[in-house]
Amino acid sequence: MTLVWIDVSKATHARGYDADEPDEQEFKPLTAAQALALRTRNPALSPWQVVGMQLGAGFLVAVLALGVSGRAAVGWSALYGALVVLIPAALFARGLMSQFSSLNAVAASLRFFVWEAVKLGLSVAMIAAAPRLIEDLSWLALMAGLIVTLKVYWLALLLRPRRKD
Repeated sequence: MTLVWIDVSKATHARGYDADEPDEQEFKPLTAAQALALRTRNPALSPWQVVGMQLGAGFLVAVLALGVSGRAAVGWSALYGALVVLIPAALFARGLMSQFSSLNAVAASLRFFVWEAVKLGLSVAMIAAAPRLIEDLSWLALMAGLIVTLKVYWLALLLRPRRKD
């Protein structure tokens, strides 16, 4: 058996990349006019638009579950599954969009992680409480409501405002 030794530092340097060297590209900040033009071409999607779409999707799933099964408990289970996503998402959006959201980057990052932890904790607590809150709980309907409402994020990205050229 023969061992082959490859000097990785020479191989990466030969291709023009050296991890120890700083990037040669200069960072050029946008001017105010360039930033405004960029925002105009690529409008932002409000978190409240996503929450609104989730509300509509959750209600639709609950009505469909009720209509297909003919049982109120199945409809309530699907609605509760949607609320497991919707309530924490609304709380998360409220936390991020508060009056203090324009602080420095470190504080904004910390706020994001704190509110994400709150959102996840509340979702887990709501799922754990479901059997006590919904009589004759249908776990399948609850999961259907939860999953459909979660997938609205992708739908919101597809339906977001388009570039204005």
